[in-house]
Amino acid sequence: MATKRGAWLLPADERQMVIRSQIIGAGGYLPARVVTNDELAQQLDTSDAWIQERTGIRQRHIAAPEETAAFMGAAAARSALREAGAGVDDVDAIVLATTTPDQAFPATAVRVQALLGIKRGFAFDVSAACSGFIYALAVADAMLRAGTARSALVIGSEVYSRILDWSDRSTAVLFGDGAGAVYLRAGKGEGLGTDRGILSTHLHSQGELGDILYVDGAVGRRDRPGTLVMNGREVFRHAVVRLAEAVDEALLANGLDRGQVDWLVPHQANMRIIEAMRRKIALRPEQVVVTVDRHANTSAASIPLALAEAVSDGRIRSGDLVLMEALGGGLTWGSALVRL
Repeated sequence: MATKRGAWLLPADERQMVIRSQIIGAGGYLPARVVTNDELAQQLDTSDAWIQERTGIRQRHIAAPEETAAFMGAAAARSALREAGAGVDDVDAIVLATTTPDQAFPATAVRVQALLGIKRGFAFDVSAACSGFIYALAVADAMLRAGTARSALVIGSEVYSRILDWSDRSTAVLFGDGAGAVYLRAGKGEGLGTDRGILSTHLHSQGELGDILYVDGAVGRRDRPGTLVMNGREVFRHAVVRLAEAVDEALLANGLDRGQVDWLVPHQANMRIIEAMRRKIALRPEQVVVTVDRHANTSAASIPLALAEAVSDGRIRSGDLVLMEALGGGLTWGSALVRL
């Protein structure tokens, strides 16, 4: 490592100040309607015990007709701005992750821009399935570090209830709707692991595995039903290995070890995957933010929803080192290391 002359190894007088994307506020939105496992068991060949044993899920939130991806994304963004003490004039960019957009175009992000009353800057969507928030965070971070923008809203908003086959118990029980958001502002650091802000992001994909998790349909195709299809066993098999690699990659890039991580905020897909990752990183159960039991899998919204909850209730505090990771259809996966 020493031969790479990483910034963390340089004497203080040789270091240059770097731009860091700092998370100033986080917020979330969940639809009012809650659907329990028992309610699903009335229409599917399943039970509360069966679902909890295999997934850890007890309930999920399901969007009403008016609760679109844009509506929920805007609500989460307002919450993040409020938490940050910022207003609409403080937003240069909106990067929104979703695989359930309200329309083929315009992007859901520009609909959010309009709902928030933002008259400046730019907005666009990112599609990377359940890894979407990590991808969007990486894009926004790169823009802030490059000076393309000074601030950004990064949002994950999903309405998976509209692409599920509600007669298929293998997928219908897994997902829920919701939105989460963070507000980023460019700050300065010394290029060290002690800096406040996004230390690094790491993105990967493996296209030949696209058929183990996908939506069987597309805008413009009338011959496809457009519902989610998943080979759960194969997804699980790849998830733990790939996510562990992405976690180690993030720590190595910053000269940090697993013992320095304060919190794991994982994608909330399945309690078994979350627990497997916890053991691999050797964290205590109380160091892992878990919402899958109450939210189910909200895809790109799951990480920002979990982060917002843990910040709001005081678990995650300023200065804490937070590791985020996700894997989704594509396959796509990635990690982000952030000091709050």
